[in-house]
Amino acid sequence: MKTIQVNLGQRSYPIHVESGLLKEIPSILSIKNQGQKWVIIAQQGIIDRYGNALSDQLSEAGFDTLTIDIPTGEKAKSFDEYQIILSRMVEAGCDRSSIILALGGGVTGDLAGFAAATFMRGVDYFQIPTTLLAMVDSSIGGKTGINIAEGKNLIGVIHQPKAVLIDPEILHSLPKEEITSGLGEIIKYGAIRDKAFLTSISLWLDDINTFPFEKAIIRSCEIKAAIVSKDEREGDLRRILNFGHTIGHALEAYYGYGEMRHGDAVSYGMICGGWISNQLGYLSKHDYQNLKDIIQKLPLQSLNKFDPNQIISFIKNDKKIISGQLHFVILNGLGSAAITKNVAHDIILESLKEIQ
Repeated sequence: MKTIQVNLGQRSYPIHVESGLLKEIPSILSIKNQGQKWVIIAQQGIIDRYGNALSDQLSEAGFDTLTIDIPTGEKAKSFDEYQIILSRMVEAGCDRSSIILALGGGVTGDLAGFAAATFMRGVDYFQIPTTLLAMVDSSIGGKTGINIAEGKNLIGVIHQPKAVLIDPEILHSLPKEEITSGLGEIIKYGAIRDKAFLTSISLWLDDINTFPFEKAIIRSCEIKAAIVSKDEREGDLRRILNFGHTIGHALEAYYGYGEMRHGDAVSYGMICGGWISNQLGYLSKHDYQNLKDIIQKLPLQSLNKFDPNQIISFIKNDKKIISGQLHFVILNGLGSAAITKNVAHDIILESLKEIQ
């Protein structure tokens, strides 16, 4: 088992990565079991595939479990679904000692984490990601939240899990498009922090059938854990993790949450971000083209015709606007990222031509 530590003082926690880990969860969690309620939150498809077996294994090991199903897609991250979860927990007799298990992708992790952060002013939870995107990104770092019509994750709180439990074997059951979405985020880690890793990713993408997912997951987790350990609350360094996300989130909002996959939207956003970095003099034309070529090795979801001005309107509601200024992530070379306030709406409009 590979263990990566997120170092946050009293809030520190491990990320465990191992094929077959899902079957070891009762053993891993046994030290925490004191007779409290263990609440598995998952979408029905995940409950059928993994949740029922996990609940049975936990029950056999002496855990008192409750399973709460949530809808599929981003629509689950709503006030209504959040309230349903809390009501179910109250009805089942949950208290401040109860522990939540977020079993699923990023939507489940965000919603279950937000429920954990706010139920009785905060209870413990564990992330058990079941998508590649969640394994390398959303399950790590403690970001939780729900969506409103005006934007994604505009309501939320940072609440760190007690551990992240990653079983790469789960990837064998994922559809191709879910793998593609996660690969977009893996490319991001190389682009912002590790040029050698980005070069390896490019080579691995030449034959997706032999892509070393466990190795890529571990390196991605190492990069994110190191960044979060230095900047838990996104005051400075952690912002570079948003490379591609400003335009990516706008694309998601434009097409509708759940219609555009997050990792695909971020991939398109990285193309735009790389172009902007080049235009501002931070990234060479060669490096921009290299980045674009790597991203275009992915079978990304096609973009239907969009209105660039409406994309800008969504960007105006972005969380990365502080005191009226957009804090935009640029690359100052492959493997190195920085934040700038010098990205005007006009250059963003121009960058969108790269993906139209």
